Amino acid sequence: MVTDISPIQAAASFVLVAIVVGVSMWRRLGLERSVLWATVRAAVQLLAVGALFTIIFDSRFASLWSWLWVAAMVIISGWVVTRRVSAVPGIAIIGLAAIATTMAIVLLVVFGLQILDTEPVAVVVIAGITIGNTMPSVVQATQRIADQLSEERGQVEALLSLGFGATDATRQITADVARLALVPQIERTKVVGIIALPGAMTGLLLAGVDPIDAVLLQLVVMLLVLGSVAVSVVVVTTAIARRALTSDLRIADWVAR
Repeated sequence: MVTDISPIQAAASFVLVAIVVGVSMWRRLGLERSVLWATVRAAVQLLAVGALFTIIFDSRFASLWSWLWVAAMVIISGWVVTRRVSAVPGIAIIGLAAIATTMAIVLLVVFGLQILDTEPVAVVVIAGITIGNTMPSVVQATQRIADQLSEERGQVEALLSLGFGATDATRQITADVARLALVPQIERTKVVGIIALPGAMTGLLLAGVDPIDAVLLQLVVMLLVLGSVAVSVVVVTTAIARRALTSDLRIADWVAR
């Protein structure tokens, strides 16, 4: 199996990007700048990560560096969530807690049950898969519920005036936002193995691992990811909905703004 990729082979993978840029310029779609920026950024980031992997995993402090890397991923993801909806009080703690807790559960299951050995590369990869799938859904959920609470505050106030409690007054908004945020992950899970072949499984297959072992590991990872995304979204939406109302059941100032 070929594992060494030359620069020419890597450059050949940009052929579809070049076609998209060409079509965009021809049809004046205005996509070329964003496509090129995304391509260059992804290439630079991946090359930097590859270089860091080489340094870290060859170090005698590889285990320490891997856990520091995981901590950095959690902090950065929490910062991204905070930046999207900075008006929500305590959003930094909410985002960090949701992502960190679910990631910790995933790592505990994978390594506590010895599904994988606790090696530095395995720790970083599993944490990266979990956070990479969880963060977009959490960001979408936080943005959407903040908007929905603001847009539908009249409905919330009407329910409160009818005697509904804080949870009941915001329940429908929370449920709608959570369902919407979970749709992409649920749909990806539904079509796995039929339309999509996940990266972890294909990587193991290309590495020569027995197909059944590769499938079982992918199944474990996908179910854990689905669960982590669902739990994080529910935690975030519920926590933000609670902060939308004051202790005396009035709309909070940040919602009104």
